Amino acid sequence: MRQPFIRKTAPVCAVLAAILGLHLEAAQLQPVKQLKLPVLAYEKYKLPNGLEVILYENHRLPLVAIDLWYHVGPMNEKAGRTGFAHLFEHMMFEGSEHVGEKAHIRYLEGAGATDINGTTDFDRTNYFETLPSNQLELGLWLESDRMGFLLETLDQAKLANQRDVVRNERRQSVEGRPYALSEEKMFHLLFPKDHPYYADVIGSHADIEAARIRDVRDFFQHYYCPNNATIAIAGDLDPVKIKPLIEKYFGPIPAGPPVEKVKLTTRSITTELRAVVPDSVQLPRVSMGWLTPPALQPGDADADLAIQILGGGRSSRLYRKLVYQDQIAQSVNCENESLALASVAVCNVTARPGVKPEQLETAMNKEIDDLRANGPTVPEVDRARNVLLTRKIAGLQRLGGFGGVADMLNYYNQYVGDPGCLPKDIERYQNATAVSVHQAMQRFFAPNQRAVVYTVPGKKVIEDVPRTPATVDADVKLTNPYSAGFETAQEWRKTVPAAGAPPKLHLPVPAMFTLGNGMKVYLVEDHALPLIHAEVLDLAGSEANPSGKPGTAGFTARMLTQGTTQRSATQIAEEAERIGAELRANATDDAAAAGMGALSTNTDEVFKLVSDVVEHPAFQDSEIERIRRERLAALVQEADQPVQALLRVGEKTLYGEGPYAYPSTGTTEAVKTMTRQDLVNFWTAHYAPQNAALVLAGDLTAPEARRLAETYFGSWSASGEVAPARIPQTPDAPQRRIVIVDKPGAPQTTLAAFGVGLSRKTPDYVPVELMNSILGGLFSSRINMNLREKNGFTYGAFSRYLFRRGAGPFLAGAQVRTDVTGPAARELFAELNRIRTDPPTAAELKLAQDYALRSLPGQFETLRASSDLIGDLFVYDLPVDYYRKLPEQYSSVALAAIRKAALKYVQPSNLVLIAVGDRAKIEGPLQALNLGPVELRDANGDPVESPQ
Repeated sequence: MRQPFIRKTAPVCAVLAAILGLHLEAAQLQPVKQLKLPVLAYEKYKLPNGLEVILYENHRLPLVAIDLWYHVGPMNEKAGRTGFAHLFEHMMFEGSEHVGEKAHIRYLEGAGATDINGTTDFDRTNYFETLPSNQLELGLWLESDRMGFLLETLDQAKLANQRDVVRNERRQSVEGRPYALSEEKMFHLLFPKDHPYYADVIGSHADIEAARIRDVRDFFQHYYCPNNATIAIAGDLDPVKIKPLIEKYFGPIPAGPPVEKVKLTTRSITTELRAVVPDSVQLPRVSMGWLTPPALQPGDADADLAIQILGGGRSSRLYRKLVYQDQIAQSVNCENESLALASVAVCNVTARPGVKPEQLETAMNKEIDDLRANGPTVPEVDRARNVLLTRKIAGLQRLGGFGGVADMLNYYNQYVGDPGCLPKDIERYQNATAVSVHQAMQRFFAPNQRAVVYTVPGKKVIEDVPRTPATVDADVKLTNPYSAGFETAQEWRKTVPAAGAPPKLHLPVPAMFTLGNGMKVYLVEDHALPLIHAEVLDLAGSEANPSGKPGTAGFTARMLTQGTTQRSATQIAEEAERIGAELRANATDDAAAAGMGALSTNTDEVFKLVSDVVEHPAFQDSEIERIRRERLAALVQEADQPVQALLRVGEKTLYGEGPYAYPSTGTTEAVKTMTRQDLVNFWTAHYAPQNAALVLAGDLTAPEARRLAETYFGSWSASGEVAPARIPQTPDAPQRRIVIVDKPGAPQTTLAAFGVGLSRKTPDYVPVELMNSILGGLFSSRINMNLREKNGFTYGAFSRYLFRRGAGPFLAGAQVRTDVTGPAARELFAELNRIRTDPPTAAELKLAQDYALRSLPGQFETLRASSDLIGDLFVYDLPVDYYRKLPEQYSSVALAAIRKAALKYVQPSNLVLIAVGDRAKIEGPLQALNLGPVELRDANGDPVESPQ
């Protein structure tokens, strides 16, 4: 599906000094020390068949990322045939001639690959995976086989199955997601019907259903060929060894027909365009969109900066005025999506309860008009520039995947033909000034150049169509695209490449010390990039909520960044964005966290902010009232989100009134009655060094970490007696029944079976995780292969244990088509029973073990991910060498232990089936399953009397 693309780049040595200055003269910032950034020494060449190859060698981790871009997207589609590129994003995972049906992801999971996916955007489609470096040849085999040998297995049955899956994705991501229909309408207004950006990337139901086997095969042969593709490979590789392998696997694939570059001039908007879209939402939204210069063209960077200043962060103009000062908006989000034919800048502003869209629009216009008339200030430009450049550098942490190094190389290659375009890209932002951003506002953001969409509460209008009869295309004769001789010559591809010598695992064991006040400090050093991540964890999660006051922990955590005794909320936001960062604070079930990531040149500034918000929150009455209104509005919005309603109802059903019964937002009644003293008392009781840990990851040495910890946290002391968070008792297992949450007109049913799970400290953690991988944790799991791949009921199905300090829930389910709610629930319980009666096999266990073992290094790829994993050591009281010893635990699990875990921890008779959907259409089919009595609850989880 289409995703917002954030350009993330990796600088070369020639621009390092320029980056660290960040336009110092204009920014009026203090000079900073020299940044230590890697040299991006890539190599680009082309095979005789036209395939472009980009290689980047980096041995920081024993991983290699493969990122293959086909230069095809909706930009190449025609009216009435939209969604083909996205459809192929799915078809490409269905299996090719030598790999086998539905085996592509199974091979990757067995190899321990992470970031296995594909995405489609208007201008391109990409396929990517990050593998242990000894599995590189496997990745080349898989990608080359689906490039060259997909058509041999592409038949009507697979097309019909994936049409169902794609349409389920549309129901889930467009029709079932609040405000998504308005996002689609925005593009309908900005572009004429004959423009390739008019239709949603995913396509319409009618066009997806109209896809015929000859159409899709012709589309593949024209665009999915080596001369229309670029493969970028980054990481732990040897260019001398990899080049013969690339030639071996991709060289024999014949070039396809020449693909002409799309030449189209996007019309300018000269008159304001407007639309009103009714949706199943509680709060109205006003969206404004403008066309801005194409990607990496003059004016593109200035438009990026302008939209960031307008509404890209908490110090932005729209946020400060509409959310913070006037409190008429619940949220503000502005982004500039850079594309080949024209970029699209959009601001989405969601109203607070009782605020009409006309009032929002008037307030938005005032801020936009002022920025157009008077331009931004120098500090505003500097903050926006620092945020955007920090994002670029942070993007280097990932080798591949969406936005990683390999993807960045492909991005520049796609749009300007130069993977090394980064110096020029950075120069665009460095050269931007308050004057140039002002000019961009005047050129691109005039009232007559925009589209305005109101989203209002009302009946959602969905243009669905019937499924294609099974007889359509059934008699179409398919021909092999290659000669028999060529096919015979490629028989060697049936042999799966052997893995190389396994790389040595280097899983982190953090350095740990304790301050004199009892605060624990964990450090994982990583000097590959000039980045740090610092986070304070406190045992102050929802499990510690006072009785009868759910949401206290979440409300308290939210207040940390809303002003201290030294800084106001706006000062905190401005100081964070001045160093290109965002300060976050939130509470989960088990802990509260406050932290941020930034360039290591700003380490002291990071510690100043984090320590101040944790140690000195002000809890000002005016800020409490503002956040109270924000949280009440958020509770209203939860009713719009089927998944949120599902989780709230499921956990309320399992845990009654216990600590795990409510999400961190609490309840409307509790938020309304929460007092300042409640928040202060909670903070006093639980925010103390004895209850806390400082988790550090990145460009820090142990002496530096100790100095910073002592300086900024050493004098912190609790003002009252520390009350450690209690661990909730395990509730009784429920009796099986069905709970329906009525959502009239819902295009899908959000369906999940809930049961009582386990604590994170359970000695059965490893066998349960491996068993669940087989059941529903992996793409190739039993539940997903049944509900998605076999039956086409859903875009994706799963099972998961939510491990907590106490026994968290177990859940398994999917978002399914309304008309198959009954069959999907039947198949779900069939698999929950089958894991007990048809126990996991040795082959299934090996796949789960291989994935668990080989994917471990990839879980530490970013500093944020490392920080989260190391933080778990503190929250769940695990030893510091836990991850170093985890591989041995995975590899030593016996099949008998997996089967025992299935029998012990999967109890279908003690699961509550929650269904959020159109009751009128789903109640009968669910009752017919005889899974238990049916009861009705509202989106808060409270019982509802059935009308007589």
